[in-house]
Amino acid sequence: MPSASDPRRRILHLDLDAFFAAVEQRDKPSLRGRPVVVGGTGGRGVVSTASYEARVYGVHSAMPTAEARRRAPSGTAFLSSRFEAYRVSSRIVMDILRARSALVEQVSVDEAYVDLTAAAGAPGWEEAALEEWCAGLLAEIAEATGGLTASVGVATSKMMAKLASEMHKPAGITILRPGTELEVLHPMSVRAVAGVGPATAARLRTFGVETVGDLARVSEADLVAIFGSAHGAGLHRLARADDDRAVVAERETKSVSVEETFESDIPDRAVLEVELARMAAQLATRMGASATFARTITVKARFHDFSTVTRSSSLPYATGDLSVVLREGRRLLGSIDVSGGLRLLGLGVSGLTTHAQDELGLDVDERTDVVEIPDVGGAVVPEPQVPGAGAVGDGEPLLARRGRGWRTGQDVTHEEHGAGWVWGSGLGRVTVRFEGPLTPPGPIRTFRVDDPQLSPATPPDWRLTPL
Repeated sequence: MPSASDPRRRILHLDLDAFFAAVEQRDKPSLRGRPVVVGGTGGRGVVSTASYEARVYGVHSAMPTAEARRRAPSGTAFLSSRFEAYRVSSRIVMDILRARSALVEQVSVDEAYVDLTAAAGAPGWEEAALEEWCAGLLAEIAEATGGLTASVGVATSKMMAKLASEMHKPAGITILRPGTELEVLHPMSVRAVAGVGPATAARLRTFGVETVGDLARVSEADLVAIFGSAHGAGLHRLARADDDRAVVAERETKSVSVEETFESDIPDRAVLEVELARMAAQLATRMGASATFARTITVKARFHDFSTVTRSSSLPYATGDLSVVLREGRRLLGSIDVSGGLRLLGLGVSGLTTHAQDELGLDVDERTDVVEIPDVGGAVVPEPQVPGAGAVGDGEPLLARRGRGWRTGQDVTHEEHGAGWVWGSGLGRVTVRFEGPLTPPGPIRTFRVDDPQLSPATPPDWRLTPL
């Protein structure tokens, strides 16, 4: 059956290659060409990104850091995340995309869709011209970001464009011309279809469905009977490359949340409430920045055995008031037995709106009861945590303030030796490598952790000419 996608559409998907690790290698010359793993560096950490040198050894994102340490060779750099550095480079890339098309949908810090159909200066389906245009885009990104690479795919739909961008990484250009969609799509694993996660794939496997081609042979009626009308009908369409989703320049934010995974389980409710207060402050700041207000407050708690409880409560009004969010968060946390200790705590808000109503005159108890809802994995998207980022202060997670100290990979400056980054720390000492994106690999020196000449720094600027 032919694809139902409009052959006139030209959708580009761009994915920055091993983005976090690539930024680290750009800013730290001693790490170029070496395995680099970015993410949580503690015993319960999770890999955010692995460089291509680390992927050779089977290290990949979402892997526990402990497992990554077992797989990676000696000399692999394990770094904590520097989200401010990533945001700066991401902003540059997204601005380049927006200069080329009015329809750019940023879906994450390192990923975006671009509608080229009506973009001025964008070529049609002439393969040589389109490939040349894409090559020019990647060259512009590399020059503007100090050498970062990206992979792009162009197709008639978002799903096919995303699949195309993954085919020839890194720095690849893949163009799927109209009419070739099913030839490419049907041999792929059923996991290639948007919306097919591990649970759906496992259920499909019980019916003998392994590839997208297998899925395409299942009738819509059967899929609806198995998965329900919306999901079943969606699977039926996508298995035929029928994806008419538009590129949306402004994505509606449905929820905002913050999560913290602790180094060790915390049974102390007072400590947890301190963490909750920090999270509430972050949420209030983010809502204020986006001029949104929330009606539903959610607390998520994960125990030592990874079982998860999520409690939710809806107010009769939308609020952006920190005190209200914190009050409801504490009430919800109070309904959870934490005596066995929590390994993760999260606080989120949803039911967002641009209008708020003052609490004055409303009955504070006029709200829905606490409702326990199932953990569906990803329903509330956590904000990446930056333990210890910047100067130690109120915005830093409690456990970092308790002694985590200098973070590996953190940008620092020394009054005598200049700019560098934390190579490692422990036993009252911190080791710093003094180098930057425009210098050769630099020397390593060790200081007391409380050396008054050493302080946190902002990310280095690769665009500045070295002295």
